[in-house]
Amino acid sequence: IQMLRSAKKRDVLQLLRRAPEEMLPFVVEAAVAAQSAASLAALSDFLDFGKEPKSLLEKFLYAAAFSPRPSGELLRLVLDKLDGKQLAPEVWETGIVAVGSLVGKLCQQNLCGLQEAERGAETILGGLRGAKEESEVVIYLLALGNAALPETIPILLDHAEEGPAAVATAAVSALRRFPARHISGKVKRAMRRIFHEKRKSYEKTCRLAAAEILLDNEPSPMDVINILLAANEMETETAAFLLMKVQNSLRADHRHPARKIMKDIMKDARINNYNFFSKAGISSSFSGPLTVTQDLLSTFGLDLLFLEGGFLRKSVSDFSLLSHGQRLHAAQVTIEAQGMESMVGENVLEGEEEPELMAGMSAIFFDVQLRPIVFFQGYTDLMAKVLLSSGEPTSVVKGNLLLMDHHQVIPLQSGLQVAIKLQGGLGLDISADMDVSVWEQELKTSVNTRGSLAIDFQAELDAPFLQATLRSQTEVETSIHFDTMLRFSSSPVLMCLQLREEQVPYR
Repeated sequence: IQMLRSAKKRDVLQLLRRAPEEMLPFVVEAAVAAQSAASLAALSDFLDFGKEPKSLLEKFLYAAAFSPRPSGELLRLVLDKLDGKQLAPEVWETGIVAVGSLVGKLCQQNLCGLQEAERGAETILGGLRGAKEESEVVIYLLALGNAALPETIPILLDHAEEGPAAVATAAVSALRRFPARHISGKVKRAMRRIFHEKRKSYEKTCRLAAAEILLDNEPSPMDVINILLAANEMETETAAFLLMKVQNSLRADHRHPARKIMKDIMKDARINNYNFFSKAGISSSFSGPLTVTQDLLSTFGLDLLFLEGGFLRKSVSDFSLLSHGQRLHAAQVTIEAQGMESMVGENVLEGEEEPELMAGMSAIFFDVQLRPIVFFQGYTDLMAKVLLSSGEPTSVVKGNLLLMDHHQVIPLQSGLQVAIKLQGGLGLDISADMDVSVWEQELKTSVNTRGSLAIDFQAELDAPFLQATLRSQTEVETSIHFDTMLRFSSSPVLMCLQLREEQVPYR
């Protein structure tokens, strides 16, 4: 990056054209991170969205999406490359969520008024208005979640209340990305209507997401009581999951917004009793600390929602960082499966439409929602995947990101100046796999996260009579594997969960 920032366009272009095939993605990521006028111009000339392999284009788009302080020029480059071209679905989806992330980050820098930021927001909103396919609408809504623009909240509320199941769930998920200050009374009223099904029936994951918005954003005592009372009327698994969520907020290591209200409500014996909290489901929700320091709390959370017959409906593993009132989703991986009931001859609950057989995954990494990945859709697709399975896990995101990029000059009392440079890069590889065995009646999922962090710090004192440099380099590597295995052939369903963390080398 340091080399590319001082290079001319001709040199960067030559480097891109001559790089060996296995090194090219790395050079593209470095050119995006450099963000100099020359490196962006060279990328513009080099990248042909009609010819380049999909994997390289996705690398470019994700490198842009994760940029810590993107420029208007970077967003313009992405928009120009996406504009009016026939793209592979994966590239188009990655491009749209990347545009959402870039618009959101520019607005965080108070650059919402930039022509490029306005063009990016209009690209998403215009696309949403013209989208015909349900899957397209979902991608645009996830991009709005990445952008987190307060003026788009009414659009998200409309899709959350009126849209079909997948659209409503995506819209509520996007609303969950907004800070508490934007969850107004209007948003809460809409979430109440969804959770309590005032206008129509909603899919259970959508209702639960609406309940979580109410519980996580300064809830009123009445909201908490109504959610608890409604849980008593729900089917076993959904109720067990919701009650575990409530109990979790009481035990949370950080100050959960609902904690004090929950404690007051739990003094009422009509609610806090064995009959109320003894729903015997296997669904669960857990959250606990990984690291606790004076300035930082890192937590691991795991949500498991099952269907009544024991099939896994949704699993969410979440690694979050909390510091001085700010929350950062370091990594959140969601694996979903629906329509499994029909495979074992179970009936769908009355009033619910039978969902299509589908399994897929989505991930949020460093507060950027990635494009969702579908493992299989429909029974024919499942059979093809079972019979032709390569056994290789599906890659969610793989690449190198610039996380920190800081340059500051500090005047000392002596009149001298110290120049400080800090750069931090992250190498990342997240993959996931889902294996369904119809004959053995087993479901296995695994999420593998490997990462390495490199931080380069330099302080330089430069005076006519003295020159001194202090330099430090730090490297950390880690990998976490999370596996679930479910066996349905007997009752009760057997479940095994495993979280493995390998030794962390720190240099």
